[in-house]
Amino acid sequence: MNLFKRFLNPKSKADQEQEAPEKADRGKYMPEVKLPTDERFMLNFKNNGGKFLYCVDDSEIREAFDNILMENDWYEKQCCCFDEKLISKFKGFNLAFNKSADAEFYLSTCEFLVANDGSILISSNQIKERKLHELPANFIILASTSQLIDTIGEGLRGIKFKNKQQIPSNITTIKNFETQKEGDFMTYGSSTKNLYLLLLEDL
Repeated sequence: MNLFKRFLNPKSKADQEQEAPEKADRGKYMPEVKLPTDERFMLNFKNNGGKFLYCVDDSEIREAFDNILMENDWYEKQCCCFDEKLISKFKGFNLAFNKSADAEFYLSTCEFLVANDGSILISSNQIKERKLHELPANFIILASTSQLIDTIGEGLRGIKFKNKQQIPSNITTIKNFETQKEGDFMTYGSSTKNLYLLLLEDL
């Protein structure tokens, strides 16, 4: 995806205006141009304080995961994980997998990535019946570009469609990823997480 290359190698403002002069000439009363779903998600996710690593294949996922462990000194530490497939996938990284809230970080997949507010939509498929505050403060989430959606409503319909036999409970979103926002009244009642998103290109 060219989008993620642009985030990793941003151009100067002059370059951007040269490439898209129509944006530079727009008056303040003109309607806003709606950005593509993937671009809106990444802008909002980064504004929320999230950190993402874009990966094109499984080997890059493992390399990015390794870099996160090294950056945070999480090798040989406890990892809270409820997903047996993820435990098997990362079993070679010297981690002590358990289901404890006292673990150094939580490893999981998610349901969807919501573009409108840059949030991560999860359910009991990922966190069982735990509340967010009952999980570690550090999250590593694995997701793919095919999970990008526009709105939470679209995500709820997607969850219902994927789980026709039994709709999962405990559906919630994570969208505050900076601890300094804890005191902000806009985030009152929410649970702030230091979150890394490993995003796999699959489209």
